[in-house]
Amino acid sequence: MNPAAAPTINTAKTDRVAYGVLSAISVSHLLNDMMQSVLLAIYPVLKGNFNLSFAQIGIITLAFQFSSSLLQPIIGLFTDKRPQPFSLPTAMGFTFMGLLLLSQAWDFPSVVAAAALIGMGSSVFHPESSRVARMASAGQHGLAQSIFQVGGNLGSSLGPLLAALIIVPFGQRSVAWFSLAALLAMLILYQVSRWYKFHLTSVRGRASLSKTDTGLTRKQVIRALVVLLVLVFSKYFYLAGLNSYFTFYLMHRFGVSIQYAQYCLFVFLFAVALGTIVGGPVGDHIGRKRVIWGSILGAAPFALMLPYASLFWTLVLVFVIGLVIASAFSAILVYAQELVPGKTGTISGLFFGLAFGMAGIGAAALGNLADATSIEYVYHVCSFLPLLGVTAFLLPNMKHRTAKA
Repeated sequence: MNPAAAPTINTAKTDRVAYGVLSAISVSHLLNDMMQSVLLAIYPVLKGNFNLSFAQIGIITLAFQFSSSLLQPIIGLFTDKRPQPFSLPTAMGFTFMGLLLLSQAWDFPSVVAAAALIGMGSSVFHPESSRVARMASAGQHGLAQSIFQVGGNLGSSLGPLLAALIIVPFGQRSVAWFSLAALLAMLILYQVSRWYKFHLTSVRGRASLSKTDTGLTRKQVIRALVVLLVLVFSKYFYLAGLNSYFTFYLMHRFGVSIQYAQYCLFVFLFAVALGTIVGGPVGDHIGRKRVIWGSILGAAPFALMLPYASLFWTLVLVFVIGLVIASAFSAILVYAQELVPGKTGTISGLFFGLAFGMAGIGAAALGNLADATSIEYVYHVCSFLPLLGVTAFLLPNMKHRTAKA
């Protein structure tokens, strides 16, 4: 990834997938989302330390998701016009500060402020990293997005596991150790930024970000984007219930310990990581539309069974749900990028931002619902959301694909 060597790379190599770069941003994504998932994973600890209600837990998630979702489309739009390669390590600086504040938080408002800082890190990281993934893809956009995304999902799955092993035994202040991961990510992303800066004006960069004809009218593109937004809503509103409240659900319904509940959350998030790596490459071969409707609608039967399952079958079902539903996002994102070619940052920021925003709104709404009714009732309501996957049948088939880098 050393740009000093980049001028010696011949034209033929620009037709190859830059796996080294994809691995670097995937590892950075792993570290980024691992640090973010620590916030979600220590909710039981924060709830006990500050005597929080479920509604307050939802507000913490909302602050984190809102700072991400609000800024991402704006940053994506700006960087489409003026790419900012070295914004990648800067993004990790926000996460670094947020983790340090979270480790020392003394009351509920300071926890909310820490969550917002961590969210700001994501708002800068995701649009530009998604552009790097597309640039490194050599035309295999689904594969590149899946490699990028799987890092984030693996990181999310590690958060609860590390929280169970480190934060639950040693307390809130041990969160500070996770800030070292932010420093490591900054070093990796500095090297990625140098590669990115060089290739902005190379054959690879110009080809990967160029505009192509999709064969669709403006009206068809807008309608397709609306359908995709509905699908993102159903996916992430449902996932908000699992990410934010699954540990509480297990503890309340089955009487398991905090640590055991964290291990169960790891099972779900690990399944999400596995599903992510499958969705992109499969979409490259069989079509993204098929992957999109199959993943979201395919999760519906298992989601409907979940509220009635025993502890063992609950774990089996959430594993299957995570595996199936996670395959959608890479396909959705690349499909949207192909709908609006040449606007990689804007589309990536919009969809990452919407994903975070829906998760935040969902967490807050479901937290209030849990306070008013019960955590079990929340899972009955959420079980119907994947049925919205049927709207994927309305997506058009595009005649042309984006040219290879």
